[in-house]
Amino acid sequence: MKVLRTPDERFENLPDYNFEPHYTEIRDEDGTPIRIHHIEEGPADAAPILLMHGNPTWAFLYRKMVPALAKSGRRVIAVDLVGCGRSDKPAARQDYTLARHYDWMSKWLVANDLEDITLFCQDWGGTIGLYLVSEFPERFTRVIASNTGLPLGEGESDFMKMWVGMMRDATHFPWDMLQPGMTHQLSEAEKQAYLAPFPSSEYEAGIIKFPLLIAVQTDNPGAPLNRKAWEKLKTFDKPFLTIFGALDPVSQGWDKRAQAAIPGAKGQDHFVIEHANHFIQEDAPEILVECILRFLDR
Repeated sequence: MKVLRTPDERFENLPDYNFEPHYTEIRDEDGTPIRIHHIEEGPADAAPILLMHGNPTWAFLYRKMVPALAKSGRRVIAVDLVGCGRSDKPAARQDYTLARHYDWMSKWLVANDLEDITLFCQDWGGTIGLYLVSEFPERFTRVIASNTGLPLGEGESDFMKMWVGMMRDATHFPWDMLQPGMTHQLSEAEKQAYLAPFPSSEYEAGIIKFPLLIAVQTDNPGAPLNRKAWEKLKTFDKPFLTIFGALDPVSQGWDKRAQAAIPGAKGQDHFVIEHANHFIQEDAPEILVECILRFLDR
């Protein structure tokens, strides 16, 4: 497997992002070494808050939340999914499968031996993060799912048909769709920061492939993996909170499904942020921090 690595200089002088990089090397099933990046702030001996992003973003999405959470005395970790951010990027689209994403991040979790985790996960960070919860429930103390879901091969929404259809033959990622996914108006410097991991379309194979891995079609190869994970989540009785954006067109309704099916979601103060779109971390970072800290103190 050919793997690309974004040059370090691409990550210099980004707005509100001056965190030290941390790296973990895992091996793909074919033996290829893959380096996964995360940022880490706060006391190293504190229980971790794990922040997981979606597509096409990276840990930069959490730049406003990490300092505030760390200031409260928590250990805060924001990881870049493989193919994103400062993590390595397999070069071919066929290198990316849902099973591989699950395997890569499972190996990263075990290699870092994280325990007593509070997970905050959004978009693909939620799909992959919830799979990790299903496989390693003993490592997670509580979960916050935001604008995400675990597709079970039950059919596509109109939005998803459009999105998957557009990306099936794409040669580059449509970056003009990033801003409509948030109410926060990105500055030019912030737009360039999101583009930083991708010097050219050659680096974009992972983010182009992600839409095709969303297991909404009945014959999608990822659907059986997600159905198995969902059955396990229906036994997860530790605190499980949903915080969704009212304007998000992608994951509407999954919060209600999780609240009804996951035991740990019963009796929680689930929340909908009226002015927030899909990239809720950009639209309401202060509210999210407040909700996370309140959830931790319950």
